[in-house]
Amino acid sequence: MNFFTFANGLSVVCILLIIVMIIGKTHFTKIVESIIKFLIAIMATTSLVSLLMQTYNPDIAKLVAKTGLNLNVIDLGWTPAAIITWSSAYNLLVLLVMMIVNVILLHYHVTKTLDVDVFDIWHLSFVGLLAMYMGANIVVSLIFVIALGILKFINSDLMKPTFNDLMNDQKGPMTSTHMNYLMNPIVMLLDEICNLIPGIDKVNFNSTKLNKAVGFWSSKFATGFFLGILIGLFGQISLKDIFGLAFLLGAFMELFNLIGSWLTSSLDPIIKVITDHLNKHGVNMSFVGLDWAFLSSRPEVWSVANILAPCLIIEAFLLPGNRIIPLGGLIAMGITPSLLVVTRGKVFRMIIIGVVEIPIFLWSATLTAPFITSMFKNILLSNSNIGMIGSATKEGPIEQLLAIMIGKSSSGDLKFIALTVGAIVVYLLLFFWYRGRMKKRNLAYQSETN
Repeated sequence: MNFFTFANGLSVVCILLIIVMIIGKTHFTKIVESIIKFLIAIMATTSLVSLLMQTYNPDIAKLVAKTGLNLNVIDLGWTPAAIITWSSAYNLLVLLVMMIVNVILLHYHVTKTLDVDVFDIWHLSFVGLLAMYMGANIVVSLIFVIALGILKFINSDLMKPTFNDLMNDQKGPMTSTHMNYLMNPIVMLLDEICNLIPGIDKVNFNSTKLNKAVGFWSSKFATGFFLGILIGLFGQISLKDIFGLAFLLGAFMELFNLIGSWLTSSLDPIIKVITDHLNKHGVNMSFVGLDWAFLSSRPEVWSVANILAPCLIIEAFLLPGNRIIPLGGLIAMGITPSLLVVTRGKVFRMIIIGVVEIPIFLWSATLTAPFITSMFKNILLSNSNIGMIGSATKEGPIEQLLAIMIGKSSSGDLKFIALTVGAIVVYLLLFFWYRGRMKKRNLAYQSETN
């Protein structure tokens, strides 16, 4: 386990990345550039986190003291979570395994999707590492990851006609294997409940006009700035410190977004090698699995994210059992894509369902914070003294809760094993109910085109 998670993980990953790029005949300068940018992204993240925690933790302590709220986990968004996962050799093992699984599923016609979203494999690796952290062995964690991967492939096929509809493109091969769409069954269940609300679809929003009206005030800097003001006021700190915290959080939001782009660009050469290999050996492929971001042209994604941001803060302060303060994940990109697909862009439904499901993300983030903090210390910061860190709207909250349960079940506690088995059964039943609903939707699409 140590080899695949903590022990010299970063050096092992760098060596493996270099080997793969050499095998893929990547130019020497590209290899050097890739590794340097990868290491810069990691070092920038550790430096920024250290600076943030040194300044932020005392203000959070004052907030806790003045309000009595136990909000001691800092939300750093997806970038640090992705970096610590990509710094683990386990992530490359999962990548290799899922490439093989994808080819097998294509060969036996279980899926029509060739997954080329190589970067986002880290979401699967994250839940596998979480299961191991909680006590599962590597075999159990891989079985869990493979099962989730298969569900992702099935789901990508199910969503394809809806993507065609949303993008107004009936011939394009694009679908998505991103993990945030595994939230679809829960969203669809809540969408069915929304059908009981009279006149719900008569409430209409013009997402494009809303986005233009909000403008700068929905930017990452503005979001961080206003959150700093809010924390400062509740913590009753001095006016000077309030503005200092506000500007720090605003800069933090912008810088982590920039560092995330460094990470993704640093992995471009390795992704090209793997994608070329998959394209060469992919059989019976009809669809191409991409990141969710090809839907980013839909204004509903951004307008609903802007509306959910203040809701996220309010719920974080009021939700029993929550310990995380939203910051890096405040623009809830882990929530809105699934809402868009299931509701097909009905904004009012997206808002209602988003507000209802936010607690799932917050509770999951609270429970996974010790794991993220431990990974950050072991892989990147070693003995650095930082507080608790997490990711408030990270994709796959249900899967993270299952990973925790699977890990804890490894202790042999029969009650916990029974609870875990029951949770997995409910999860699968809900998924296959959702699968049936999507098949009906797809038949309706097919009849419209005939």
